[in-house]
Amino acid sequence: MYDVAIIGAGPAGASAALFAAKSGVKTVMFDSGKSITAKAWVENHYGVKEIEGPSLLQTGQEQAIKFGTDLVKDEVQKINENGAMYTIETSEGTYDAEHIIFATGMSVKLAEAFGLETRDGREPRVAKIIQVDKNGHTSYPKVWAAGTVAGLSVHTIITAGDGARVAVNVISALKGTRYVDHDVLKS
Repeated sequence: MYDVAIIGAGPAGASAALFAAKSGVKTVMFDSGKSITAKAWVENHYGVKEIEGPSLLQTGQEQAIKFGTDLVKDEVQKINENGAMYTIETSEGTYDAEHIIFATGMSVKLAEAFGLETRDGREPRVAKIIQVDKNGHTSYPKVWAAGTVAGLSVHTIITAGDGARVAVNVISALKGTRYVDHDVLKS
């Protein structure tokens, strides 16, 4: 069983997975291969010179994997509530997790099928988003959303930051205390 399952492996999802795995919680991330970042040319991501979207995606996913994230390259087909956890189904198998983070970009299809509340989107070309509170929490216990699907801008730097923010909230809930991760230079 995983502590957290992240549905989506774009900037929001991979950033959430990086923070979660680095904190020591057991993390799985699902990549449907449908990230809009795969078609992007990025020149406005802080700390990164211009980069092709596919390279940004690959780097982010590699960072998450480095700290122990299990990457499943398959689309999530269904989610079932199973007591205090959730069972996630793909064509390859099933995965149990205590928490879920939706980081599905511009798609709310799976969220709506699962029963999450959605509302009209605010960004151009984003028809609907998942209804979340200020912490990224949905109306379902232990189910969260981050990035564009949670109502933030489609810009990679913004969605990546939101993925990290929501992950910190999930980690804090799992550990029972506010989680902070600050690395320092080695002397």
